[in-house]
Amino acid sequence: MVGADAATGEQLDLWINNGRFADGPMPDATGLTGFVLPGLVDAHCHVGYSSEGTATLAEAEDQARTNLAAGALALRDCGSPLDTRPLVDRDDLPVLIRAGRHIARTKRYIRELGVDLDDPAELPAEVARQLEYGGGWIKIVGDWIDRGIGDLAPLWPDDVLSEAIAVAHSGGARVTTHVFGEDALPGLLAAGVDCIEHGTGLTADTIAVMAERGVHLVPTVINIANFPSFADSASRFPSYAQHMRELYARNNEMIRMAVQAGVQVHAGTDAGGFVEHGRVADEVTALAGLMGPREAMLAASHKARDWLGLPGYTVGAAADLVIYPGDPATDLDMLRHPSVIIRAGTIRAGGRTAQV
Repeated sequence: MVGADAATGEQLDLWINNGRFADGPMPDATGLTGFVLPGLVDAHCHVGYSSEGTATLAEAEDQARTNLAAGALALRDCGSPLDTRPLVDRDDLPVLIRAGRHIARTKRYIRELGVDLDDPAELPAEVARQLEYGGGWIKIVGDWIDRGIGDLAPLWPDDVLSEAIAVAHSGGARVTTHVFGEDALPGLLAAGVDCIEHGTGLTADTIAVMAERGVHLVPTVINIANFPSFADSASRFPSYAQHMRELYARNNEMIRMAVQAGVQVHAGTDAGGFVEHGRVADEVTALAGLMGPREAMLAASHKARDWLGLPGYTVGAAADLVIYPGDPATDLDMLRHPSVIIRAGTIRAGGRTAQV
C-alpha cells in the first residue's frame, strides 16, 4: 500500500504478510494506492439492539458487517441487551469492544435495554457482575427523565457512584456514562468516570474538569439531531421538552468548547436505536464541521484506536486499512465510498473476500 494517511497527511509505504503489517518490500505484493486510514472507530454503538428491540445473534452479526462495510473496523459497544461475546475476536468482523449491559434504575431508562436496579445502593454489586460479563468497559446511565419532577435528573447518589466506579477501576475496567443534562455531570466527574456519552449538558466548568482529568467525550452528534422529536413526543412533560430543545440548540457550541479546552472527542453514532448501523461517515462528517476534517478523522481513527488500546500500522499488528480513492479532507463524501476495506489482511468489501 502506497499513499497518504487521510488524517495526518503522512506519506505511507505499508506492507502486509499473512494478515499482519510487515517490513517490506516484499516480492509479488499486490499494489494498492490511495488515501488510507487504519479504519474508522464507531466509539458508541449498540450491536445487538435495533429499533425493533433486542436482535438475534445473526442480526447482530449483520449489524457488525454493515459497520465494517462503512469503514468502521473497530466498534465500542456501549451496552447491549444481547450477549455478543460470540462476535468478539472475529477477523471477518470489526474489532468489538464490549461494555456488557447498561446499568440503570427501574423505570428510569429504556425498557428491557439494560439492567434495572430498584435500590441505587445495588450499583457497586452490579458493576462487579458486569466486570465478568463485559469486555473492559462498564456503562452506567447517569441521568434520564424523572417523571416525578418532569425533567432530566441524576439516577445515583454521589457516594454510590464513587464506590461503583472504584469497583470497576479495581477490576481493570473503564466506566462510561449516558448523560444528557447538566445536573449529573459534577457527581460523575468527581467519582472518576472515564468517558461521557452525549454530554449535551456540559458547561465551561464541567468541560474544564474533563480536560484536567483526561475524561473523553463521545457526543453522538447525529443522534442528538433527534432531540427536537424527543421533545415533540413529550408534551406531558413541558419542562423536559423545553430542556431537550435547549440542549439541542447549544450542542454544537458545547462540542467546540470541549475541543478548544483539549478534551479528547471521538466519533460515535449511537447506532442501534434511533440511528441505523453503518453511519460512522455521517458522524465524522458532522464532527468535521465543528473541529475540521483532518482533526475529525484523526479523532475517529488514530486517536480512538490509541484510546481503546488498538494498534495502528505497527509491524506485527493485524493489518486493518480503509483506502479511499481521493482525499476525504477535501471531499468528505469520500468517507462514504471507500474503494478497499481490509480487515486482518483480507479484503472485505462489496462481497469480495481476498487475501492481500
